[in-house]
Amino acid sequence: MGIESKRQQRFAGVIQQDLAEIFLREGNAWLPGVMITVTRVRITSDLGIARVYLSFLAAKDPKEAIEKIRHHGNEVRYKLGTRIRNQTKNIPQLEFYLDDSSDYQEHMDKLFEGINKDRQSDND
Repeated sequence: MGIESKRQQRFAGVIQQDLAEIFLREGNAWLPGVMITVTRVRITSDLGIARVYLSFLAAKDPKEAIEKIRHHGNEVRYKLGTRIRNQTKNIPQLEFYLDDSSDYQEHMDKLFEGINKDRQSDND
């Protein structure tokens, strides 16, 4: 996906904020004891599809958690539609993805720690 327009960024921000509130209020019914965070929303240029990236705190299996959210996708879209119906004429289709950037960051941190330990042992 190329550079997003201001309109896409603004609309993505609205969707991200509203979805965060929906998951805060309703998420416990779908995933008890799990905190759902909307980390990023990307919108297609026609505003027809919103790609929603989620992370899960205290989830035993994040892949299973994202599948449960996808299973409730129509319900989430309906709830989003009731919130933004006065701001847009079409409610975008929602595509949910697991945001594994924190896992990637942890992996990179461990790699750098290993490199630093190797350098220290070489200098000793």
